Amino acid sequence: MIKRTLAFTNPAYLNLKDQQLQIDLPHLKVLGDEESKKTIPIEDIGVIVLDHQQITITHACMAALLNNKVALITCDHSHHPVGMLLPLDGHDTQSERFKFQIEASNPLKKQLWQQTTQAKIWNQAAVLAQRGIPHDNMLHWAKSVRSGDPDNYEGRAAAYYWKNVFPPKVDFFRRREGHPPNNLLNYGYAILRAMVARSLVSSGLLPTLGIHHRNKYNAYCLADDIMEPYRPYVDLIVLRIVDNGENFLELGQSIKSQLLAIGSVDVTFEKGRSPLMVGLQYTTASLARCFEGKARKINYPSIIDFNQKKKYEIPTDRDHLSIAAEDEEDYE
Repeated sequence: MIKRTLAFTNPAYLNLKDQQLQIDLPHLKVLGDEESKKTIPIEDIGVIVLDHQQITITHACMAALLNNKVALITCDHSHHPVGMLLPLDGHDTQSERFKFQIEASNPLKKQLWQQTTQAKIWNQAAVLAQRGIPHDNMLHWAKSVRSGDPDNYEGRAAAYYWKNVFPPKVDFFRRREGHPPNNLLNYGYAILRAMVARSLVSSGLLPTLGIHHRNKYNAYCLADDIMEPYRPYVDLIVLRIVDNGENFLELGQSIKSQLLAIGSVDVTFEKGRSPLMVGLQYTTASLARCFEGKARKINYPSIIDFNQKKKYEIPTDRDHLSIAAEDEEDYE
């Protein structure tokens, strides 16, 4: 099933009761207990975003959430994610999978990065195609990526993509600390990163040891690697917000809600469609098999199958064709 993403943007008290997350919202007390107090089964939760400086959460609650593989994200006073908690023990054969991951050869990691870069450029080209922007050069670059991407086609593609994907009136330049809608992209990518890290842990992998990213100060190098082909799904949400004329200068509640819904967006694999959060488990499980030598390919989704000329829009219904099973546990 799809795990829920919860965001708390007002003062709240979070504790554990009968293996359920008990939520007390003091600002709604005037409306009565029915509105101000709620409970949610912990097994239904995938990500929690703590986005207010007056949120209290008990240690028992945090432990229960982590035991159920929930990613906890904390935000600063400017409402930007600054920290993340993940479970230490995420898989039955974790130590064995750690060993395979640590001992992965450089040629294998370069081949995995080649696949990752190709998938990212392919999906960026798909976004441009949906917007009627020339993209044949992107497809050529995707096909030309060699092991390890020594020619930096990822950088070439990114430069062309960001120069053209937004309407000219936005005058956009992609930079983490840049002008809006960079703020929307940063927020969406932070949520996506947490979901990827959660899936990696659930597949028995270390999010710290990347196949390409190697910054010694970055605790989520592998998450940053694997999220690359998924970034365009965040871009599509941000582009829709801009196209709809919403005020993107600030991260309002409506915009946050749309970005937090990234986990339920449909993604398409060779075997069918799935919600993104479930699809991530499919991707990270395939990565674990690559480290073990049982597979040679990471399973990434495609926004458009250029061979079939099919376009996959963000759907409004929840009629999914499962890629393998109904529960993400089946991918572990």
